[in-house]
Amino acid sequence: MHRRSVVLPAALAAIALAAAACSTSSSADDSGKSGGKVIEVAASINAWGSILSQLGGSHVHATSVITSPDTDPHDYEATPKDARTIAGARLFVENGIGYDSWAAKAVAANPDSARTVLDVGKLVGVAEGGNPHRWYSPTDVNKVADTITADLKKADPSDADYFDQQRKAFDTTGLATYHRLINEIKTKYAGTPVGASESIFAPLADALGLKLITPPSFLKAISEGTDPSPADKSTIDGQISGKKIKVYVFNSQNSTPDVSAQVKAAKKAGIPVSTVTETLSPAGVSFQAWQSAQLQTLADALHKATGK
Repeated sequence: MHRRSVVLPAALAAIALAAAACSTSSSADDSGKSGGKVIEVAASINAWGSILSQLGGSHVHATSVITSPDTDPHDYEATPKDARTIAGARLFVENGIGYDSWAAKAVAANPDSARTVLDVGKLVGVAEGGNPHRWYSPTDVNKVADTITADLKKADPSDADYFDQQRKAFDTTGLATYHRLINEIKTKYAGTPVGASESIFAPLADALGLKLITPPSFLKAISEGTDPSPADKSTIDGQISGKKIKVYVFNSQNSTPDVSAQVKAAKKAGIPVSTVTETLSPAGVSFQAWQSAQLQTLADALHKATGK
């Protein structure tokens, strides 16, 4: 299993109490406009944090706890600074589904009726044990964006129109390339057999209409840090050597000896390898720029493999 983050509730509570009184920036007034009230908001990972920041625009100060592409969020250990960030947020977005259990502990250590917590897993109906990588589901991204907007309007009702405008702009302009690439890949390559190193790619594969034939038990094992079965490894070896998959999708933030061997074998067999990550890469890029770049890389790999 992946090591789960350990944060002592007592320590979190002590840290959180110091920040509990502050849910807006220190320079805020009550106007709700840029230069006035700026709502403190936060997210456990920057995939959701980028969306949160864009939807809030100039009326929020957004902080993402995990930002480094070199970090595996499954293994993350929260810091006192993280606890203060979460305690001071009016709106906090956590992924849930067992992915960021350290975040749920931080929230529980400092209950605050003035803070809204958006648990993505609960919102989209995926229970713990299910696939936690919901930011790779375009449908779930849409649901989260709608809910963030509703929560921001609740926190700052006087600027509801502004938040509605931000939501519309995010969908029609911000996500325009993202939506276009999804539609193009689905139109050209639906039904194409592909393989993957872990479950992170499964929601996107479904949305794209690709046929992900890697055994689900292998995808889940790598995602959760458990040993995959010999039978699953043998199946994947056969899929690669027999060129039963057209593209292999590799999560570069969660590599194991088994996965490394599969990547090497795919390249040797002439199967294009397309890379994805769990957090924004490079750090600081927007959600849509990150996802669109990965979608374009995947589209190029599918074109190379199929000639379409």
